[in-house]
Formats: sequence, C-alpha cells, structure tokens
Amino acid sequence: MARPLSRIAPDWWDYTTLDPAIIRDAASLSPEDLLGLSRPGFQVVFYDTLEDFYLAEALEYIAAWRQAKADDPVGICGPIGPTEQLPLVARLVNELELDLRHAHFWGMDEWYEHGREVPVTHPLSFERADRELCFDRIRPDLRMPEANLHFPKADVAAYVASWETARCAVMQGGQGDIKHWAFNDPLRRVGPYAERPPTAAEYRALSTRVVDLHPVTLAQNARTSGGGNITLVPMQAITVGPVQTWRAEKVSIWHAGTHDNPLGQRLTALMISTRLVDACVPMSLLADHPQVQFNYYRGGLGTCAVEMH
Repeated sequence: MARPLSRIAPDWWDYTTLDPAIIRDAASLSPEDLLGLSRPGFQVVFYDTLEDFYLAEALEYIAAWRQAKADDPVGICGPIGPTEQLPLVARLVNELELDLRHAHFWGMDEWYEHGREVPVTHPLSFERADRELCFDRIRPDLRMPEANLHFPKADVAAYVASWETARCAVMQGGQGDIKHWAFNDPLRRVGPYAERPPTAAEYRALSTRVVDLHPVTLAQNARTSGGGNITLVPMQAITVGPVQTWRAEKVSIWHAGTHDNPLGQRLTALMISTRLVDACVPMSLLADHPQVQFNYYRGGLGTCAVEMH
C-alpha cells in the first residue's frame, strides 16, 4: 500500500506518513512508560530540575575533554539548540583549570545561503553562538588550539577530514519538531524517493552535506531563535551526517521540552527502543547506533491529551 502524503508538506516525507497506530502508541506513553523503554544500547534518563539537566549536559563536555591526551586526542560534537549548557561548560573548564590543548570540538551544523556558509556576523550563526557562549569565555591559557575547533563550511572536505584527527567521545544534540538530530531532516518526495522514503541504509550513507530544510524546521527555528520571523531563517544548512554520527562513541540527545513537543519526545524514544527504523523519522535511525542516551527534563514532557486553549 502506498504511503500517505504528509499532512504538513505534501512534497516531503515526515512522521505524518507513518502508520497512525505508531502515533497512537507513542501518544499513550506516560513518563514511567518512557523510562521503561531503556534497553541495551539505549538509555532513558530523567532530570527533575533544569539546573540538573543543563549541568549534566555540560559535564558531558568535561568528561570527554578530560580523556584527551597527546597520543589520543578526544572531542565532542555539540549543538546549538539547546545552548544553555554552553556557558556552564566554560565556567567548569575555568574552575577545574582543564587544559584543552589536546581536546577537539565539532560544531554540528551551520546555515547556508548565497552559495556559502553564513558568516559569523549573521545573527543566527551557530559558530558565533558557540564562540560567544562558550569558547570565548574560556581562559586563554586553557583554550584548545584554533585548529581543533571544527565548524562546517560550504566546502565540507576539511570538516569531514577532521573526523580522522581525533576520537569523538560523544555527539550531543537536541531533537527538532520534524524529529531530526542536527539538520538531518526527512527528504523531499522527488526522484527515487517520490513514492517511497529512503531506506535506512540509504540515509545512513549520507555524510556532511548541504541540505534543504523541511518547512517545519524553518518555522521552528523562527520560533525558537528569531522571534517568529521566518524570513530571517535560511532555507538550507550544512549538517553533520549519519556517517560522522556513527563515528561518535555515544549519541546523547537532550529533551528540555523546548525544541520538540510531547508527542515527538515520545515517538522517537518508542521507535528507537523497539528498533522501528523509518527515514521519515530520521531520529529513529539511531536505533542502530551502539550507544544512545535520551535525557529528559521531567517538567518538559507535557502531555498528549487534548487541551483546548
């Protein structure tokens, strides 16, 4: 039977093309049910306060960078969204006097327009946010060398090659409304994918690249970062691919309840736990990664019950 058209954007694949029974099952999950979805290779963790949540996220940076040695450089790949952990990372590095000379950092993605990555002067620049919120706040004598900071560019060759220079202990991320990590959005319904979404193997083969962004992603970024001004949001981005994601020893996703809704926070956990992989829900591909952790702020889980406002 043919897959239905998306209810959001008919020219795209997305979670609204799933079997409705999967959506109903996800919507029925209580917080306790979510905790019960843990299995070997997939861990669900709850935090009762935002302070604990963001501190735990920041400590993943510290734990990764503490492993870095001259003969074993180690890094972390980190997101913009959430960002609340970034000033905490800088404070911890300074207070612990953690020498980062052998540490690395990979930015997950960057906006793309006019044939190139946006400059750091762009108000939505991810590199700018990483530098201003974290790296510029680290004491100069503790900072990692500039060569160890890897931000995606329009010419992705140097960024892709940088993944050979150090071990990635953890890739952090949030989860978008369209169920992506980084900007690994569902694909358009064109060419070989006009009647079927990509297989898991086809999607897993994608490396760092320039991507078209699903309309939901544009709207979300306008809401979370641009005061709702969707005209400010570029329609393309450069994003770390599944190929690089599978080089990370651990993938750690942080759900504060800000970037995805109650249904989305449940849907991807259910699909990963039960190994239900579908490229219409890119996050579900992480079911095949050997070490994934979903971190939830309990107060941000919300409910899927109907509430009229």
